[in-house]
Amino acid sequence: MDKDLEHHYEHLAADYDANWARRQEYVDWMEEQIQRRLSLAPGRPLADIGAGTGLFLQRLMERYAAPDRPITCVDPSQAMLDRLPDDPRLRPLRATAEELASGAVRLPGDAPLGGLLIKEAVHHFADLGRTLTGLAGLLAPGGRIVIVTLPPKIGYPLFQSALDRFAERQPEPAALAGILQEAGLTTTVDHGAYPVRLDRDEWMRLVQGRWMSVLSSFPDAELAAGVQEIGERYPAGELEFSDTFAFVVATREEWPHGGAPVAG
Repeated sequence: MDKDLEHHYEHLAADYDANWARRQEYVDWMEEQIQRRLSLAPGRPLADIGAGTGLFLQRLMERYAAPDRPITCVDPSQAMLDRLPDDPRLRPLRATAEELASGAVRLPGDAPLGGLLIKEAVHHFADLGRTLTGLAGLLAPGGRIVIVTLPPKIGYPLFQSALDRFAERQPEPAALAGILQEAGLTTTVDHGAYPVRLDRDEWMRLVQGRWMSVLSSFPDAELAAGVQEIGERYPAGELEFSDTFAFVVATREEWPHGGAPVAG
């Protein structure tokens, strides 16, 4: 993990769950979106890459996990993993997506996955093609990857240089689907939007705290100027905008009669 990014998540970890405490409706909405698209058969192994504190895993824990069948929570940030709930249905694994995809780090038990969740982490992958292809290879027949990601162009009330930098770094959902299709998976892309209402001053506090990873790329002086720009552009009071996500779903086909493909 890049040192600057590691520092960002170490700084973020202490307040991560607290930042979402007043947005429980959003957490519930997102968990429902993920669960509906993941749609696993009970008992199939599940991993979450970029699991962080496990904030969005409650419904998946209730439906798919058990102490003898935990969800593997993969994250390169030990500070985030240290804040996972003390629950035997969650199993932390400190690793990057690249390490998992290449086999440098192996999943506990080494069993093929029934499901793989990647929520707002794919933009950190150093080599999208190689990493997503390697992760696709971890799926069992019938297994499914769900990628939750923001599109490059977002309607957040950020300062302009942050919006521009975010767009430059964020992969297109269609490109992610194309990589997974080339890896042999059947893919779909759809979108979901959550309406956000937030006090402007609370939003500015989140920006100052660098709650988005792109904000950690701005030095203090540039960030302060950006926060001032937000204050000048948006009057005091309530902000309203849509948090629009792309959901890339990729499924490995079941083999006929439960067996391996027959060589031609």
